[in-house]
Amino acid sequence: MHIAWLGKKSPFCGNVTYSREVTNALLDRGHQVSFLHFAQEEDVSETPSECPEVPIPFLYKSQIYTIPSLKSSKVLTQALRQLKPDLVHASLTLSPLDFLLPEICEELRLPLVATFHPPFDRKRRNLTSGTQHLMYQLYAPFLANYHHVIVFSQIQCDLLVRLGIPGHKVAVIPNGVDVEKYSPGLSKLKAELGVQRVFVYQGRIAVEKNVESLLRAWRQADMGSNSKLVIVGNGPLAPALKSVYGADLGIIWMGFIADEQQRVQILRGSDVFILPSLVEGLSLSLLEAMACGVACLATDAGADGEVLADGAGVVLSTQRVATQLQTLLPLFHDHPELTTVLGRKARQRALDRYTLSHNITQLEELYHQVLRQQRVYSSTLV
Repeated sequence: MHIAWLGKKSPFCGNVTYSREVTNALLDRGHQVSFLHFAQEEDVSETPSECPEVPIPFLYKSQIYTIPSLKSSKVLTQALRQLKPDLVHASLTLSPLDFLLPEICEELRLPLVATFHPPFDRKRRNLTSGTQHLMYQLYAPFLANYHHVIVFSQIQCDLLVRLGIPGHKVAVIPNGVDVEKYSPGLSKLKAELGVQRVFVYQGRIAVEKNVESLLRAWRQADMGSNSKLVIVGNGPLAPALKSVYGADLGIIWMGFIADEQQRVQILRGSDVFILPSLVEGLSLSLLEAMACGVACLATDAGADGEVLADGAGVVLSTQRVATQLQTLLPLFHDHPELTTVLGRKARQRALDRYTLSHNITQLEELYHQVLRQQRVYSSTLV
């Protein structure tokens, strides 16, 4: 089938990874994919590709939201009319265009599926999580006009249903990870750093990720010279945090790493992966670490606690994260056998529930269901 995928290619964030992994997997299974995304025309490669790109004009875009230009809806409508896809799948980029998509696709009689990404804290314990809950309230009336909405966990599904979206329109299809690419293996990381134990954080350096709680706990725990905390990623808080928490504390700032194989090598060489977020959806970075057999500690923000429940990792409360980590970091430093056991359990959980292959199979089944419903609907109009 031909899927018109409306997603994100820059700046780098979880939505970018999700769009890349899913569209590549769909191409591998023989589907035709056209990739529509916010970009200037000169930024789109003219090299022939099995996944042709269509630029949508914009005024501003960030890792969190995008402001389209006034002609973006017209450009999108014309592109879809020319492409004639079987369906449209929008990996929502948090832009005003999201609210116009149902009307555009209704006019063109195209089925419309959305993946809704915004992070959340299921217990709404702080200002950040309350703000994210408002995002769900804002989007719910519009998502009800999509043919189907994909979320990553039952918690998100229940929330959207409570906000008025019919239950039969919401599908729970968790993020998936390529468990062949992300797998345990040899790494030179420890030798390069000259240490015995490596703890790692990978993600944005932003308020909602709560990285400072991890850094504060690391400093207070006094982890010794044979351990390093590796921070992979960038974001608005990075300059300020780097100036306070540096190499003298055993903290290595690696910045954003575009090369995927290099990120895999870092995970394979790490003992413990830590995700201290205040709000989350379902972290791909967490799933990648689990697939690499790394022991994982994560807060119960979003669906991450659900992922690690029942022994697949250590689940932290989003309250007093630094205090919890100050106790746990030395424990994981002193007991390597604990990280080995949890790493095996994390890998097995990823294999059992969060493989990209299973994710794509579920997605294909949903596509066929939506197309059947569309055929029935179209027949009633004849």
